[in-house]
Amino acid sequence: MAGIYIHIPFCKQACFYCDFHFSTSLKRKNELITSICKEIQLRKNEISGDIKTIYFGGGTPSILKTEEINLIINEVYHNFKVEDNIEITLEANPDDLSEEKIIQLSRSKINRLSIGIQSFFNTDLILMNRAHNHKEAATCLELATQYFENISIDLIYGIPGLSDQRWVENLDKAISFGVPHLSSYALTVEPKTALKKQIDLGKVSPVSEKDSHRHYLILLAKMKKHGFVNYEFSNFGKEGFYSQNNMAYWQGKNYLGVGPSAHSFDGKKRSWNINNNIKYIHVIQENKLPIEREVLTITDRYNEYLMTGLRTMWGVSISKIDLEFGKAFATYLLKQAEKPLEEGLLKIHNKDTLLITEKGKFLSDGIASNLFMVE
Repeated sequence: MAGIYIHIPFCKQACFYCDFHFSTSLKRKNELITSICKEIQLRKNEISGDIKTIYFGGGTPSILKTEEINLIINEVYHNFKVEDNIEITLEANPDDLSEEKIIQLSRSKINRLSIGIQSFFNTDLILMNRAHNHKEAATCLELATQYFENISIDLIYGIPGLSDQRWVENLDKAISFGVPHLSSYALTVEPKTALKKQIDLGKVSPVSEKDSHRHYLILLAKMKKHGFVNYEFSNFGKEGFYSQNNMAYWQGKNYLGVGPSAHSFDGKKRSWNINNNIKYIHVIQENKLPIEREVLTITDRYNEYLMTGLRTMWGVSISKIDLEFGKAFATYLLKQAEKPLEEGLLKIHNKDTLLITEKGKFLSDGIASNLFMVE
């Protein structure tokens, strides 16, 4: 099983918290779509197995016309072996999802929407400089649920000024639409973003880790109550609706990243495309790949397995570490895990699987990093 991630680096406007690669200019859109299709052709031999998931991320993929999306999907089908029950996800913003656009998408090979709601309140949307408003958020879900069964909603917590009550109302509103999946992330302040500058100037209150932690606990309880499984730290799904793209990433499956700034992983190597649209187009036009590659050491691969595995409900297998990385790594892991096990942040299931506990979930990245081996 393998997945293909396609990065569409265009947005109508810049969200204040975003540090992903994107452009608000659509001048080179046609050239870039042609280049993405060409890159798919150039990399057709990099994956030998069946493709189980195609994921359009960004940026804002829904800014593309449906026929442009279909063109890229068809290129994947022409160059790779695709599973019959493939999951094809399009990240979409509410302001792009008119009824006409939703109907067009429902008639395409797209069978899953990931909608960037982020909040149902204008106060939050304005603070983050989102392109949509609260009415568009609700309207697009009312329409989308009529044409798509598999829909995910994105929500952000830890927003300055977001009260516990408003966060609960956000979750209740999301659940009320009957969608089977929700992804929820804490607002993070990245360097060189507009949000960081506003906080530094005192125009926006700093993000509070205490508020984020409290919001996360509310999220866990609310989603569990409504039958969602927290299969990965930030992802909640009903049975049968876990994101195949997410699972491929967090379970260490191979994935191919296409488009400017897209990352790839084949189990032993990481690679990433140049994060400049014009340079990307020019290199592809020369039938070359604008890509850098890094061969992972055995220590890198061990650390990667811990970082991704511990965020999931499947955890990490001590016997797998022994088999794939060697006894020294398994011994080291158990030694490093002694303290978090004593503190109730980790647990061992069936004498083999190391799992983050409910108590440790919000600290999962920090716990994992303390288990890393340093070369």
